[in-house]
Amino acid sequence: MYLADEAWPDLESYFESESLALIPLGSTEQHGPHLPESTDHVIAEALARGAAARSGYLCTPTVNVGISRHHRQFPGTMWVSPDTFRAYVKDLTQNLTYHGIDRVVYVNAHGGNVDALREVAKDLHADGECYALEWMWNESIPELVDELFEHNGPHGGPKETAMLQHLTDLVHEERLADARDGGVRDIWNTEDAYQNGAATFFDARDNSENGVFGDQTDATAEKGERLFEAATDQLVELCEWLAARDPAELRPAARVGEE
Repeated sequence: MYLADEAWPDLESYFESESLALIPLGSTEQHGPHLPESTDHVIAEALARGAAARSGYLCTPTVNVGISRHHRQFPGTMWVSPDTFRAYVKDLTQNLTYHGIDRVVYVNAHGGNVDALREVAKDLHADGECYALEWMWNESIPELVDELFEHNGPHGGPKETAMLQHLTDLVHEERLADARDGGVRDIWNTEDAYQNGAATFFDARDNSENGVFGDQTDATAEKGERLFEAATDQLVELCEWLAARDPAELRPAARVGEE
């Protein structure tokens, strides 16, 4: 069920019978010369809507702009501050709790959002308002990602390229080799990125002239379909696990000595 497509009487019926919602979140930022700036929010929305269609749970509209200042040197990147993002996501979640939702999955496809989403989830839980989980799609299927790609890369790499090949026709296939050759194939083995155990970079362009990492030529739509189906399976299972929890399990633990 997609919230924005429904009339309020039908949503009222949902809120009377269910207490879980999915919120997709991504970014609008550079993903190299070969991928659209919509990459992250396209992936997040496709996964959330796919899981909602299979499970019957509610999917909200997508948060398309996230914490992306570290990509600002590339034309078109949009971003908000972490404070703004946290406040917006918390307000958006409280819209749902007002209607009776008490458990939420943040279906996230942008690494820059992770810490902020976890902070929001902690605050909502501590206040007893909601039990929210941050879910990052590739972290749910690490073995498959490793199986499919020798040089994955954390941003604009073959896993995101393959997902977009599967989901859209927006990939510039003729630029895949340029993306690989103009970027960094393996950031973790780049000596200049770390000094005595400390990360010495702040922005994507500190390490990559074209903003991406990994071997994009290793991506195919078929691999993207495998990633998408496997991640959707994981998301559906997570929703079913969360929906089955007794409300008492989701509340903050009692103060020591007050059990």
